[in-house]
Amino acid sequence: MSEIFVPNGTNVLEKVIVCSPKYYVFNGINEITKAWMEKGETEQNDQMVKEWDEMIAAYEENGVEVVKMDPDPSMQVQTFARDFGGCVKEGAIIGKFRHPVRRVETAAYEAKLKELGVPVIARCNAGCFEGGDIFMIDEHTIAFGMVDRTDRAGVDNLREQLAKFGYTVVGVPCPPYNLHLDMVFNIVAEKTCIACLDELPYEFIQMLKRRNFEIIPVESELMYKHGCNVQALGDGKVLAIKNNKSVNDKMRALGLDIIEVDLRQLLKAGGGPHCSTFPVKRKA
Repeated sequence: MSEIFVPNGTNVLEKVIVCSPKYYVFNGINEITKAWMEKGETEQNDQMVKEWDEMIAAYEENGVEVVKMDPDPSMQVQTFARDFGGCVKEGAIIGKFRHPVRRVETAAYEAKLKELGVPVIARCNAGCFEGGDIFMIDEHTIAFGMVDRTDRAGVDNLREQLAKFGYTVVGVPCPPYNLHLDMVFNIVAEKTCIACLDELPYEFIQMLKRRNFEIIPVESELMYKHGCNVQALGDGKVLAIKNNKSVNDKMRALGLDIIEVDLRQLLKAGGGPHCSTFPVKRKA
């Protein structure tokens, strides 16, 4: 039997790829960073690294093997490891970045996958697809956000390639200012999700309800505070941002164990725990 990598979005997380924000440079390629840049904010890499180290420690304390990329000063946004692609049961899906500043990252991350023995099973070679837009709704259904960085051509291209593995691909169009699907939606435990309902299409919400998902509503304005940008660790544990008290309290009310990390500067770069993490292995 061939190795199983990521069978779904909620089994126990065993291994991830991450990259330090040591050389991160503010880019006005998302609404959040753009707003901070207009206020005269700068990167403050030392503070970012400190926050990132706290997040990595939280992963390791919860039994996750952390594979660190060597940060490269020529890659300004490399710290958001999620975005170069996605990983499913059979292996990796390689994306295609929308912005030229990020395209240099793909080869470095792909080399790391090869080193880890993760096969590439699909590659976006039409349109665009970024990893912040992919969620496994169940073991056979993959949702792709069509927000700002993933387009219909990219989703159609991957639907064709993933069909032979038995996957149903669902496109989820959202307003472009939301950047990626993981800014307005996240699966936090089996059949449980958090969602900015006003930002998501009616058909998608109905699909979740038909599949008996417990939907925790998140206010739209919390998108800018990364209210949905959490990482499911499995076994009812969720890595979340300390500042998002209302969302964390709602998850706790359902019996989830919320592990909080204190991120502030990293969030100004336009990403949180989910954006910073590429899962390569969940328990089969």
